[in-house]
Amino acid sequence: AKSKKTMQGLAAIYADALSGRKTSSGQTFSQEHFTAAHRSLPLGTKVLVTNARNKKTVEVRINDRGPWHAGRMIDLSAAAASKIGMTRAGIALVKLEVIGNRKTKES
Repeated sequence: AKSKKTMQGLAAIYADALSGRKTSSGQTFSQEHFTAAHRSLPLGTKVLVTNARNKKTVEVRINDRGPWHAGRMIDLSAAAASKIGMTRAGIALVKLEVIGNRKTKES
């Protein structure tokens, strides 16, 4: 059985220049939070991101819009990217799995 919603595509790491700026959700962006930007998933959606190469996973919350770079599906915070071992490459093929979209207070 296929899970709720899965997608595959390229993930990149958020630019450090965006640190401290407001995201589309109104939260301030921080490289330490487990957050991500996606063009169409509802803000607040929780997503399980799996690095296709090493199968490491990280749970992130969509709190911004983007990436605006052609060919990329999701931008991950530095904390999320390092958890799935993609900091050296800066870009990775990932699988996204929507696991919920409860609006939660914690970041």
